[in-house]
Amino acid sequence: MEECAPGGCLIELCIQLSIIMLGKQLIQNNVFEIGIPKLKKLFRSLREKNLQDPEEGVEQTSRSLRQWHLDFDLEPFEGLTPEYMEMIIQFGFVSLFVASFPLAPLFALLNNIIEIRLDAKKFVTELRRPDAVRAKDIGIWYNILSGMCKFSIIINAFVISFTSDFIPRLVYQYMYSETGTMNGFIDHTLSYFNVSHFKEGTAPVGSSVSVCRYKDYREPPWSPQPYQFSKQYWSVLAARLAFVILFQNLVMFMGYLVAWVIPDVPKNISEQLKREKTLLVDVFMNEEKEKLQLIQTVRLVAEGQQTPLCSVFSLELKSRKQKRSLFTHLCTACPSICPQAPCLFCFLFCLVFWFFLL
Repeated sequence: MEECAPGGCLIELCIQLSIIMLGKQLIQNNVFEIGIPKLKKLFRSLREKNLQDPEEGVEQTSRSLRQWHLDFDLEPFEGLTPEYMEMIIQFGFVSLFVASFPLAPLFALLNNIIEIRLDAKKFVTELRRPDAVRAKDIGIWYNILSGMCKFSIIINAFVISFTSDFIPRLVYQYMYSETGTMNGFIDHTLSYFNVSHFKEGTAPVGSSVSVCRYKDYREPPWSPQPYQFSKQYWSVLAARLAFVILFQNLVMFMGYLVAWVIPDVPKNISEQLKREKTLLVDVFMNEEKEKLQLIQTVRLVAEGQQTPLCSVFSLELKSRKQKRSLFTHLCTACPSICPQAPCLFCFLFCLVFWFFLL
């Protein structure tokens, strides 16, 4: 606290974040976003124009250029890593130090609204068409964002606890104030210093003051341990650490609660997925049931307990194609399997039922 301004350390951090969010994120990044591709395109066209053959240039100007010729002059697509990095840095500034600059999310929203249109213009008019790649999610960037969220909770807890008077005020009001109010809080935070204890050559000249006050929790010069940390200092430090632990666990619990209440997949989509899985299982079960019936029928026909014709109509097959397939297999694979007729008669009989009855 000795190195902070009279208004506290939060005001200095607030000024720095306002400069970063307004100057760097909102203005500088967006200007570079659209300016750098244009400069690269201009430099590329000038270089190719100098290297181009004059006769070839006349030939190209005489005929209209195709779209792929125009697209080739654009800047090649270098991947989404710079875009992800920009969003990660912005998310870090917003989440890690939001306690000191509450307007950071608003400026981040304005920046993203502008950048959506600038990125659309850049990808359509300034860059070549990127190759489509199948991806399940954003990959390692999700883990980075998740870790940054957890780390930001701890950072904000320490910022609120150690760079503001929130905790010292509560400690004074509930532990040291006789009336339960904030009367006398400034005097409580000031310690005593004997001017005669200054080092030689550092004492103020021409002053009749013998004792001065400074902002800290230390023992007075007349105590047995002068200028050591007082009991109030350790009480405030313990309260600050307790606030950090309580704030961290409470915010993480609220985050897990919100994640549990709001599912990743909407309810109607999850129900549709369950219905599709149920229908798929039913289809597999029906196929396995039909295969089992086929195996049993073939076994009965092989043992002579059933004729091929009867075996076809005894199966609960749903389509004519399945019945024809089984009937052809039984009649042509082994014609001697039917004991009630010669093989040739049985084969002709099968053909008649194939074309007329099945």
